[in-house]
Amino acid sequence: MPPQLLVDLDKIDLEKDLFDAEAVEAVNPHRYEMRQLDGIVYYEPDEGVFVGYKNIRQDEFWVRGHIPGRPLMPGVVMVEAAAQLCSFAAKKVQAEDRFIGFGGIEDVKFRQTVVPGDKLYLAAKFIENRARRFVCDTQGIVNGKMAFQARIIGMVV
Repeated sequence: MPPQLLVDLDKIDLEKDLFDAEAVEAVNPHRYEMRQLDGIVYYEPDEGVFVGYKNIRQDEFWVRGHIPGRPLMPGVVMVEAAAQLCSFAAKKVQAEDRFIGFGGIEDVKFRQTVVPGDKLYLAAKFIENRARRFVCDTQGIVNGKMAFQARIIGMVV
């Protein structure tokens, strides 16, 4: 049985971007096919909780080759999307302008497929947030169901 969701999406206005793709790119350096975060819809730095999303398009770089005829979003790309949300959150909370990269991934579980046409909501909650390192619990949610969970460790590089 999956753990409880980090945030109740029913209590969030999922149609209102607090930060759109352009605002995300002003904080995160990812571009082109490696930008895996389309917007932020919930931003509560005092709670340490953030929710963003990725629209899964038919023209994603992995669609053609990751199971032809039945494209499935690769798990590593899902985790990358969550890491980009965590990086965005850490940089905003800490007013950090240096690059933040992966320091580790723990307790990853994939629970459902993500396919073109889905909107993947990404939730992150800080477990630890220090000047050079942070730890977030993350979840990916599609149609109200948890698609994956992971603990992400980030660090200033």
